[in-house]
Amino acid sequence: MKFELDEKVALITGGARDVGREIALGLAAEGASVVVNYHGSRVGAESVVAEIKAAGGKALAIGCDISDRRAVDAMVAQTVETFGGLNILVNNAGLVIRKRFADSTPEEWRRQIDVCLYGTLNCTHAALPHLEAQKGSGRIISIMGDSSRVGESGLAIGAAARAANIALMKSIARETRSGTTANALALGLIETAHDPEFLEANREKLTRLYPLRRLGQPGDVAPMAVLLASDKGSWITGQVISISGGFSMV
Repeated sequence: MKFELDEKVALITGGARDVGREIALGLAAEGASVVVNYHGSRVGAESVVAEIKAAGGKALAIGCDISDRRAVDAMVAQTVETFGGLNILVNNAGLVIRKRFADSTPEEWRRQIDVCLYGTLNCTHAALPHLEAQKGSGRIISIMGDSSRVGESGLAIGAAARAANIALMKSIARETRSGTTANALALGLIETAHDPEFLEANREKLTRLYPLRRLGQPGDVAPMAVLLASDKGSWITGQVISISGGFSMV
């Protein structure tokens, strides 16, 4: 099945590595021009862009702190100026501080909420007029952990911020009138470069929580994101789709 994203423009926040990287490569492989947003991973973002260009695609890396609304506005404006529009927004960037809520501090709450909630608000609000202008091909896909739906010890603040994003996606899905869709992908534990010590120390115990008896890989997420970004996903909106190896079944 081909998803035919030629002439579509996608912006992926946190696109320099792991899940964001695989989504950027997946969208580019289907013909989309891709903007790879990064904050602290410039080398990684430029590597993704180079890989896309080497395969004949179009891509651009833009550094931006998504908690800064002015910076987000400038990023969206640069995207539209460079590629002529914006069809697909993937809210992937996040910040996780794994700590019991009773041991956490208001400063840590703010850091996570600024990125995980306000970052998504900033990017979605800035992008939405351009997505709506596409008259049917506008797509918003927000990536989050499944803790946003079922909770998880040590992730209370990130889960709370992402749960708010679920409500945001469902509300936007009800508000849009031009065919723009808004969906969320709720992920189980994905093997990424983040928190490798925790992963290795708890791998056996964690794996037992998954009926498929393995943790997720970044490439497990990209195919669903590509589907939702395409015209073949045009009748899917306001949904929370779990990609979790069976970790949650709700």
